[in-house]
Amino acid sequence: MIAITGLSVHFTGEYLFDNISLAVSARDRIGLVGKNGAGKSTLLKILAGEVVAEKGHVVTPNLYTIGYLPQDIASNFTKSVHEEALAAFSEVLTMEHRIAEISHELTIRTDYESDAYSALLEEMTELNDRFINEGGMTIEAEAQKILQGLGFLEHEMEKPASQFSGGWQMRIELAKLLLKKPNCILLDEPTNHLDIESIRWLEKFLAEYDGCVILVSHDRAFLDAVTNRTIEIRNAALEDYPASYSRYTVMREERMALQKSAYDNQQKEIKKQEQFIERFRSKANLATRVQSRIKQLDKIERIELEEDDVSAIRLRFPPVPRSGQTVVETHNLEKSYNDKRIFANINFALERGERVAFVGKNGEGKTTLAKILAQTEEQTSGEVKIGHNVQIGYYAQHQAESLDGNATVFEIIDRAATGEMRTKIRSLLGAFLFSGDSVEKKVKVLSGGEKSRLALAKLMLEPVNLLILDEPTNHLDMRSKDALKDALSQYEGALIVVSHDREFLTGLTQKVVEFRGGILREFVGDVQEFIRQRDIESLRELERKTVVQQSSTKPKTVQSEQKSPQVKDKKQNIKKLSEIEKSIETVEKTIVELEQQLSLPEIYSQPTKTKELQQRHSDEKSMLDSLYLQWEELSKEH
Repeated sequence: MIAITGLSVHFTGEYLFDNISLAVSARDRIGLVGKNGAGKSTLLKILAGEVVAEKGHVVTPNLYTIGYLPQDIASNFTKSVHEEALAAFSEVLTMEHRIAEISHELTIRTDYESDAYSALLEEMTELNDRFINEGGMTIEAEAQKILQGLGFLEHEMEKPASQFSGGWQMRIELAKLLLKKPNCILLDEPTNHLDIESIRWLEKFLAEYDGCVILVSHDRAFLDAVTNRTIEIRNAALEDYPASYSRYTVMREERMALQKSAYDNQQKEIKKQEQFIERFRSKANLATRVQSRIKQLDKIERIELEEDDVSAIRLRFPPVPRSGQTVVETHNLEKSYNDKRIFANINFALERGERVAFVGKNGEGKTTLAKILAQTEEQTSGEVKIGHNVQIGYYAQHQAESLDGNATVFEIIDRAATGEMRTKIRSLLGAFLFSGDSVEKKVKVLSGGEKSRLALAKLMLEPVNLLILDEPTNHLDMRSKDALKDALSQYEGALIVVSHDREFLTGLTQKVVEFRGGILREFVGDVQEFIRQRDIESLRELERKTVVQQSSTKPKTVQSEQKSPQVKDKKQNIKKLSEIEKSIETVEKTIVELEQQLSLPEIYSQPTKTKELQQRHSDEKSMLDSLYLQWEELSKEH
């Protein structure tokens, strides 16, 4: 368990956190959310002990371990991928080395009756017991399992880790962290360097992890799959919700609505009292009652509405020039880097207005093909044909980092703008939340999200009919992602998006192109249809393996063993359905009773009571949603 009490942090003259407190339990799965710059990464660094708060304390039990993976790392790997992962077991490896030393010494010594020989035997026995208890016999298998889950192929395990890109090196660091099995895992944007398959593997791993997990992510689907608690950092304070991200957004709206209702009711009551006071202030025979009302008004704890940050980028792409029917096509395209072939014989075509998602493991060539199509990189062989009147807009994966750090926000756009756009620079920057003094900020002091917004603003300077976006959502907060998705949904040109963000891709594209083993495979439909098809393929592979295994055993026995549990499970489902229906009835009744109490104006003169009722109302609604989900699942099975 982690206990945070009275934490305060100043940043650029303002409070990032102001006297916040938080308790984290052993099995919590917490998603930290909030706009860019709210302090999510800072809070993780404080918990990891990398930053010290000005005030307050972070308390953990003795021997409590915390593992932290920041957004960016500077690795200095000198060993193979497999050896670097095994470094997570440094203590176990030290024991193994000492066991080998003692074993060797015992084979060459002949003083079997001496105290020294007995001491070595005793040490050997103790070390062997510890080695087994701490999983020494399985570390090789565990390391391989986690590395494969994060996307490393078997033949890559013995390659030098230093030869891999920064994204893959980040995966090695993540593997080491997971292998250490700390009591609490802190992850800052872990999905930025993962592909869809690795993200889904990590979701399952974290969901089953025997410890607490606190993570920062702008991937809604990932948050929903992993978390059971959402903490919003807002106005230097924390708002705690016992739910995953999607449910949190609903609960937050409900809480704000209840707070607004309570505020309105209280304001009506205050106005009523003030009118009485004003009307009868001069009546001598009512002076006592007037004074009593004045005292009542003074004692009321005023409800204050929270300021809701509604700022979001206002993104609309310029009108699209008309292009030819075929926007871009390739013939027998090949790309190699030195001796490493990325892909070969690629024949790809994109029609006017077509929208395609590039997905697949990192290193399979998604970004490489995007660069070739955007004409920022040359192919090794083959042909790329750009269609008639095609104008390309390209957002590179690390485009935000390539901006001139010593230039100001205004200068970045001013240098790139031409013609009529030069008169609209401030309006364009304002649409991307850069206004007032912020346009004079140096790029090097901007947050990751601010740099990404600036790079997107730069993309808006010219009308284009082919947009190629490589991981455009990295570092963008939820609202900025929503604005970008909304704008892309209305964009009328051809679109290629390289992304691992399932929620962002859902409903945005009509086709998915998967990069796997140097081959491109096309799936008609959006990313959710692609995932369903890939799951079916995986299940078929599993079924084929199962059939092979069963054919070498006794199928009749297996079938008869399976029949009885199915009947038993069906009866249990019927019983559980009945129990859930009764629970739904009880919870619905409780919600009605709470809403009746909350509708009474006098309840808002007791703020503590009001808050308690509102929290109970929110909790009961969450419980009802959960019960309905359980009921739906069991109904399908029944």
